[in-house]
Amino acid sequence: MRSPRLAALELRRFGRGRLPRAALVALLVLPLLYGALYLWSFWDPYGRLDRVPVALVNDDKGATASGERLTAGDDIVAGLKDSRTFDWHEVSAAEARRGVENGTYYLSLTMPADFSARIASSAGDTPETGALQVRTNDANNYIVGQISRTVFNEVRSAASTKASRSFLDRIFISFADIHGQTVKAAEGADTLTGGIGKAEKGSKDLADGLKDAKTGSGKLAKGIKKLDTGAGTLAEGSQQVADGTQTLADQVDGVYAEVGPYLAKNEKTIGDTARLVADSAQTVRDNLGVLVKTAPAAAKTAHAAAGTLDEVYAARCSAEPLTDPVCPDLKKAGDAADDVAAVADDLNTLIADQNGDLKTLDANLGTLQTQAQALADRAPRLSEDVADAVAKIDKLNEGAARVAAGAAKLHTGLGTATTGATSLDAGIGRLKTGAYDLSGGMYKLADGSSTLAGGLHDGAAKIPDYDEQDRDQRTGVMSDPVQLASQDLHKAPNYGTGFAPYFIPLSLWVGAMVAYMLIQPLNRRALAAGSAAWRIALAGWLPVVAVGVLQTAALMAVLHWAIGLQMVHAAGTVGFLFLVAACFAAIVQWLNARFGAAGRILVLALLMLQLTSAGGTYPVQTSPGFFDAIHPFLPMSYVVAALRRLITGGGLGPVWQACAVLVAFTAGALALTAVSARRRQVWTLDRLHPELSL
Repeated sequence: MRSPRLAALELRRFGRGRLPRAALVALLVLPLLYGALYLWSFWDPYGRLDRVPVALVNDDKGATASGERLTAGDDIVAGLKDSRTFDWHEVSAAEARRGVENGTYYLSLTMPADFSARIASSAGDTPETGALQVRTNDANNYIVGQISRTVFNEVRSAASTKASRSFLDRIFISFADIHGQTVKAAEGADTLTGGIGKAEKGSKDLADGLKDAKTGSGKLAKGIKKLDTGAGTLAEGSQQVADGTQTLADQVDGVYAEVGPYLAKNEKTIGDTARLVADSAQTVRDNLGVLVKTAPAAAKTAHAAAGTLDEVYAARCSAEPLTDPVCPDLKKAGDAADDVAAVADDLNTLIADQNGDLKTLDANLGTLQTQAQALADRAPRLSEDVADAVAKIDKLNEGAARVAAGAAKLHTGLGTATTGATSLDAGIGRLKTGAYDLSGGMYKLADGSSTLAGGLHDGAAKIPDYDEQDRDQRTGVMSDPVQLASQDLHKAPNYGTGFAPYFIPLSLWVGAMVAYMLIQPLNRRALAAGSAAWRIALAGWLPVVAVGVLQTAALMAVLHWAIGLQMVHAAGTVGFLFLVAACFAAIVQWLNARFGAAGRILVLALLMLQLTSAGGTYPVQTSPGFFDAIHPFLPMSYVVAALRRLITGGGLGPVWQACAVLVAFTAGALALTAVSARRRQVWTLDRLHPELSL
């Protein structure tokens, strides 16, 4: 009998009573219990988080930053309630603690009292980070705690972004202020550069002037030294003059004390005498020519008369001079004649001394006449003039004394001035050196100020000056500088779609496992008839394949139309699952055919190994090394990878690879089943009395 007919006969026996029919229905529906019910139970858990009760505690007292009121806690509470991430219950801290402990709330989120103050501290001297406090209780539900960490990280990121925007906005405002102040500083530096340039020129002029001043101070020191020497001489001379004027004043005062009264009494006589002298001088001048001519004869006559009188006196009075009354008169006449002779001699001598120069003598007489006339004219005021002259001499003496004292002081002062001039010369020399140093420094300062001005202008150009629009844009970027540009090439719309490639093959494996609890892996009629081993293998495999096809159709119909599973390649998915059902049926058949009752345990063990190594939940690389090692050698690993591509999209390379692997596993399992069938055609004692029967 052919294998398809044997398979049909095997299936036909399920229609012979109510219980077989019920068993067949249960067999067809069983994959739904694993596939549809499992996927339905957590098809979209993240979309229903708003049903999870969570305690929300807002103890934040707010704060003030830069004159603005900050209520970060209230802002977060409002945002959370609008987001409907969880079923938020705003309660006290104590109530939240009790609720998380007894299971009323799965977790709690608390904004502490200093939450806003800590955020506002970013603009102060001691910045602190604000802390959101989360309390979980894994005894309530471990998964909720894991989900909450993801959600609250987003909350924390949003709060940090908002705080950063406020902080960065103040920074950008400060940039604008710094830009303006730097521009002013640059303008001031330009002014400073101009002033320093003038100062540098002035310092150069000062240095040059001090150089000239040094030359002048040297000359001044030498000149003052000479003045000091001259002042010494002046002091000595003025003291001598003072001494002389003092002597003169003493003498004049002494003479005036005697002469003054006489002059006062005899002014008229002196005047008359002076006029007589003047008149006489005039007479002499008038008779000078006659006098010159007669002077020698008169001198001779005078001598002759004097000689005669001497002879008469000698002749008459030598004997009795005292008794002769004429003798005294003769004596006087003789003396007078002698005097006249002497005068005549003097006159003659005078005339002889003048060498006969009458003009000179006349000029001298003219001078005598003028002076005598002047004396005669001044005679009435002679006493007053002499008194004035004496007073002037006294004043001259006083002035000379003051001059002497001043000269002494001048000498002393010039001595000090000499020392000062020397010090001045040395100081000006130092000033000159310092001025040249100053000039050099001012040159460097001018160069430095120019560099400073240029640097400030460059710096001002580099410091940003943002308007409100630019500030808002840049604040937004810098407060959240890194955005996750997530591009899901083939996004699963929900949690259930993502896990469907894992639970669908699980349900088909269970379906095959239960099917071979109702259907014999090796057809007994074929075994008894001695049919070919490969026919026996196919006869036991095809009925389960048919059941698997029906199971797949029922499962995918429910997943698609009842639960909402959307497949990118729907026909390909269903066709591939037919191949999966056939492969799983072949493997389960071989295990049952080869190991009998123990094979059922091996089927379950192999299912567990495939579930743990297929990478259906977490990547297999995150599992212990044992599961990563067996991953490439089990068919469900390829089934899961292929279904992901067929359901959510992507390249079909893994699908074709999985098809090849499944065909190989199917062929190999059927071959091994045929070998087992060949062995089962030979009866042994173990077959007659098995050690274990299920």
